Amino acid sequence: MSEIKTKIEEILNANQVVLFMKGTQQFPMCGFSARATAILQDIGVQFKDVNVMEDEAIRQGIKEYGNWPTIPQLYINKKLVGGSDIMMEMYEAGELQELLKS
Repeated sequence: MSEIKTKIEEILNANQVVLFMKGTQQFPMCGFSARATAILQDIGVQFKDVNVMEDEAIRQGIKEYGNWPTIPQLYINKKLVGGSDIMMEMYEAGELQELLKS
């Protein structure tokens, strides 16, 4: 697990906004990942997408890393924000936009 943890931390250290998702920004592979991508694109923020479908170790590792059982997972400044439901709630309240500005 430590090798995967190191890889995840390298991704988080190199990118301010990271979405661990099924698929990519251009081709989300599930509705939740599509919704998360649409929210970030609507806000106009650049983000790194990590397709967990390409690497089973990352797919399982990110769940353990953030202690969060589902995909997608949004990280801002190395902190787990949550999945698509939390993103939607924060987006509708304007909280996600504020978080991304800071």
